[in-house]
Amino acid sequence: MLPFHIDLMHPDDLDDVIVTERLSFKTPWSRSAFLYELKDNEVASCWVARPDDPSLPRVIGYLCVWEIGPELHITNLAVHPAYRQQGVARRLLAERLEGSHLRGAKVAILEVRPANREAIALYERFGFRVIGNRKGYYFDTGEDALVMEADLMNWPAGNKQSGFGVKKA
Repeated sequence: MLPFHIDLMHPDDLDDVIVTERLSFKTPWSRSAFLYELKDNEVASCWVARPDDPSLPRVIGYLCVWEIGPELHITNLAVHPAYRQQGVARRLLAERLEGSHLRGAKVAILEVRPANREAIALYERFGFRVIGNRKGYYFDTGEDALVMEADLMNWPAGNKQSGFGVKKA
């Protein structure tokens, strides 16, 4: 497994973030959207996975969230295709869910495309379940979004992860 650590995202990370964003989504966030989250959105925080090997890109994955009162809203999660299936998304998600739980969050919510089976499987491992549907949510295709929710009240109980949310080998 690739050794990496998690850090707050900074504007100088955006070149790598944008590459991954464009490789991951049909309608990627713009640089200005990320800058807004980093500089102007008071409820937002963005995190990056940085490989310990300095010969690799500075950022191999990222997660953006909003913390609003007792709710954590996951707004963006992606891993560069070359570094997928190495626990990057799982650890980014686990650390944010844990941190939000410790700060008093009671629930985590996200939207996901129904066709994104890999993401849905990841979220289900953390106890997320489908609670609804947002009609026409994705403007690029008119596709609906599944709304998923996880109970953080008894974290980590209730999810299929162990320890810091990362499945033990």
